Order: sequence, then C-alpha cells, then structure tokens
Amino acid sequence: MGLAMVDNFLKQGAKFTIMLDVNEKLGLKSSTELKQKYGADRVTFTMCDVTKDLDKIYKEITKVFTTVDVLINNAGVLDEKNIRRTMEINTIAVMEWTMKFYDLMRKDFHGNGGTIINVSSIFGFESFPFSYTYGASKAAVLAFSRSLGQKYNYDKSGVRVITLCPGLTRTALPMNGNVRDDDTYDDLRKWTKHKYQWQNADDVGKAVANIFTKAHSGTVWVVEEGKTVEKKYIQ
Repeated sequence: MGLAMVDNFLKQGAKFTIMLDVNEKLGLKSSTELKQKYGADRVTFTMCDVTKDLDKIYKEITKVFTTVDVLINNAGVLDEKNIRRTMEINTIAVMEWTMKFYDLMRKDFHGNGGTIINVSSIFGFESFPFSYTYGASKAAVLAFSRSLGQKYNYDKSGVRVITLCPGLTRTALPMNGNVRDDDTYDDLRKWTKHKYQWQNADDVGKAVANIFTKAHSGTVWVVEEGKTVEKKYIQ
C-alpha cells in the first residue's frame, strides 16, 4: 500500500517524497519505478526498521529539510504468533514516529503545521476471530490518533492527525500473515472470501490522497471495496 500512497501523492503534485521500508530490495525497486515515472528529483528511498531507526532517520531528514509537511505511518505486520513484535511495529512505532514529527511540525513549537495520517484497519473497530492481536494493535492506533487529532490539540499545533482504516486489501500483509493456529488457515480463507470484498492497493492509495485534501483533524476514514467514507463518532 505504501507504494500506491506515494504514487498518488506524486500524481497530486507532491514536490518530494521519502519512502521508508525494512525490505531494501523491494524499496529500491519501488523507488526506481516512481523515479522513472515522476523524475529522480522527487523520490528517494531509505531502508528503515521503524522499531529501531526513528532517531537516525529523523536526523537525516532534518539535516536537509527544516520541516516535513506530511507523515504517513503505514508499516504493519500480521503475526499472531508474536504479540510483542506485532505491538512494537503496529502500535508503539506509530506512536513514537507520530510524536517525533508532530513536535517538528507544530506551530506552537515554531513549526509550519502539517498532516499525519496513521493507517489503522477496519479490524481496529470490527472483531475478527483470526487476528485478535492485530486488531488490538490497530484499535490502539485508532484511539491514539483520534485523541491526538482532537480540536484542542489541532488549534494549538496546526497539525492534523487523521486515521485511515482500510478493508481487506491485496497486499503481502494478509497473504503472508501468521495466524496463531496453523489449522485455521483454511477457515480464514473461507471467511475472508465470503464475508469481505477485496480491494487493490491503489484503492487505498487514492483514498489517502483524497482524504488529505479534505479531512478534518481527528476524523476516521474507512476505505472498503474502493469506496471511502468517514466513520462518524459521537463526540
């Protein structure tokens, strides 16, 4: 999904984008494709483990740029066999990266304002019998982002915090994820085939670029079957 997100932001005229991924081979391949499409001066790639490399990447970015306009936290795993790894990547890293760049962006800290989009999941608010740890990790991202994005914080900081909750998407994550009990894989495939409609990564990429243009801070957006709608909450 990350490639599709960057692609759609570049289509909308983003001047410069930085792609981060722990998979160096895939990241270089993706950045090469985008450079050929949009120009080498608009895309760069850096290998990054979001659980370890925040300070290093932050220093590298702020050596070159005085501000960052948009941060998208999209790294994630589906690994029900490793609770700690799931929470560190899906939740803790999202919170840490958010707050680091939130402080860089915030106007009351002499920044220019900005936008942070955190990727949760429909399973952050829907129950799903095969991915309880994953669901918990995404529910935490949802609650964190909604609270940080509230008007009180936005009025002080000028930083929008928006949450995107994709439905089932054809990416490596659901295809290669680990469930806790191996004998449930067949049931998982049947469940997802009959209960949900799958979408493509570009549907999510378009949704991110779309909500960037219109979403208020603290709002939550769901993209399922290529359709993007705001999820309403009682305040």
